[in-house]
Amino acid sequence: MKKSNSSPEKLDRKTVEKNRRMIMKDLRFKLTSLVPPHHFKPSKELLSQQDQLDQVALYIKQLKERVEELKTKRSLAMGNKIGTNKNKIRDTTDGSYSGFPVVFELRDLGSSLEVTLISGLKKNFVLNEVISVLQDEGADVVSVHFSTNGDKVFHTLHAQVKVSRVGVETSRVYQRLQQLLC
Repeated sequence: MKKSNSSPEKLDRKTVEKNRRMIMKDLRFKLTSLVPPHHFKPSKELLSQQDQLDQVALYIKQLKERVEELKTKRSLAMGNKIGTNKNKIRDTTDGSYSGFPVVFELRDLGSSLEVTLISGLKKNFVLNEVISVLQDEGADVVSVHFSTNGDKVFHTLHAQVKVSRVGVETSRVYQRLQQLLC
């Protein structure tokens, strides 16, 4: 009689283990489906479960590093630090009208430019002079947007290159804007 009692118990253990494996397999599938397919190393053969989980862990680590990098950039932008990038040029100028200096960022987008200006409410600069600099250097201003957030004013100018074959010399525009806003 003891055999008949232990048999359902073994069956229950097998069923419980089978259900656990199915749940784990489903969770692994959900986890790997959250990772973009291009992140997995290209391979002609299928990756093992361990390799898939390793790739997911690597992806999560890269995301964490990217978040930290973006937090650093944000704190630099909010803290008005100087930073440069190949396609982005950022500068802070001395604000004599208030404690908040004018910060500008120039992005070369190929056939267009984007200029972002951040200033304090009391910092005065003439927007039409910024537009004139862009026009003098061969770009037509297509749109200008502004918004305020607390004591900061954000201006965004989008300019289209007049002659795409000639283009715009971004470094020259940067220097002229730096002279204007200093």
